[in-house]
Amino acid sequence: MLPFNTDHEGILETLQWADDNKSNKGLVNKVMEKAAVANGINCREASLLLVGADDSELFALANEIKMKYYGKRVVLFAPLYLSNHCVNSCVYCPYCASNQNMPRLKLTLNEIKEQVTALQEMGHKRVVIEAGQHPVHNPLEYILEAVEAIYEVRHKNGAIRRVNVNIGATTMDEYKRLSKAKIGTYTLFQETYHRETYNKLHPKPGPKSDYEWHLQAMDRAMEGGVSDVGLGALFGLADYRYDFTALLMHAEHLESTYGVGPHTVSVPRVRKAKDVSFEHEGVDDNDLLRIVACMRIAAPYTGIIASTRESEEMRGKMLEVGVSQISGGSKTGVGGYNKNETATNQFEIHDNRTLSEIVDWLMDIGHIPSFCTACYNSGRVGDRFMALCKSGQIQNCCHPNALMTLQEYLLDYSTESTRHQGEMLIQKEIKNIAGADTKALVLDNLKKIKSGRRDFRI
Repeated sequence: MLPFNTDHEGILETLQWADDNKSNKGLVNKVMEKAAVANGINCREASLLLVGADDSELFALANEIKMKYYGKRVVLFAPLYLSNHCVNSCVYCPYCASNQNMPRLKLTLNEIKEQVTALQEMGHKRVVIEAGQHPVHNPLEYILEAVEAIYEVRHKNGAIRRVNVNIGATTMDEYKRLSKAKIGTYTLFQETYHRETYNKLHPKPGPKSDYEWHLQAMDRAMEGGVSDVGLGALFGLADYRYDFTALLMHAEHLESTYGVGPHTVSVPRVRKAKDVSFEHEGVDDNDLLRIVACMRIAAPYTGIIASTRESEEMRGKMLEVGVSQISGGSKTGVGGYNKNETATNQFEIHDNRTLSEIVDWLMDIGHIPSFCTACYNSGRVGDRFMALCKSGQIQNCCHPNALMTLQEYLLDYSTESTRHQGEMLIQKEIKNIAGADTKALVLDNLKKIKSGRRDFRI
């Protein structure tokens, strides 16, 4: 099987075709009608909607499709930075090897467990671990030991039930080892698919300076047995339309080659970071919302992630046009959760609210905060998850599990007022559970959770 390669000329031709047809309302409406079936559209059609569709119609359709696949639930997670030692030269990242001002830190296994305890005190059940790329300080052995250490921590009623991993591109043999380590999703952002820009942003030799090696990491990961992968681009490094189109091409390649599209797609924007200054394209708020909406329309099955790079207001808008997962109470520095470390922040956070504040906010604006990891822990991963998601049957699992994990959170971590609001929400949403048997099972599990049992799932 041939690995993914960026079709530069094909992308440029697609962008030109979209520009030439953006005022062709008949064609735009035809694509919108096709998209409304909620089976996805191709990257060429999505690129046309990105520039040609009316805001209100585009956003309304994206919300409708999101509700069909994911409903009102919003999955919550937190990043956990293990180490900022790095040999790469990425000019947009303060962790780059040339930055002499950045204090270099690496958590010991005991320190990792302290961070995890702090995350469990908040109520988190899933984390994504982050580490710079360094063969001596951050070898795969360290990552595997960290995953094991995270799963070992049991604090009060807390437990991390899913560990996603965001580390640099590596070999197929190492992906095979990673796939056996009980990880959730392996995530890696291409940053930008535009080769010339990519080379300028990674000017010195290092593993990340090899465009193809980085680009084709997902092929090696999936061939190495990793069930779920997460794509992303750092929008604003280059022309966002170019990266949007290439990202969808990448997703189409994974689906056609392996039968499994990306489990998640992340849509971060370039943000200010300490000791980092460089020229870049940038992306305004409305363009980012259109990116999210078109991504949701093109790949209805994928989980779309918005990080704390975005403000409360912006994340609220992104939830309405397709985002289904957000981080909460995040720290982007090594050791940030129990030491409030800021000297090693990777980027500037625009949403500094605590997890409890975000839970309250989600319920206030009509969403269901979810700490669910049931698919991962029940083996519904890879092609099995995709089949359930595309058929719409995943809602029969996601909605009940969201309510049960919310009940756990309310009992273990929330204030009295939040508990009252949350339990009213749960009682309301139970009525929307399809099937009398499932509803009865959920009600029984909720009683068991209230009596002290934990980690029920469907």
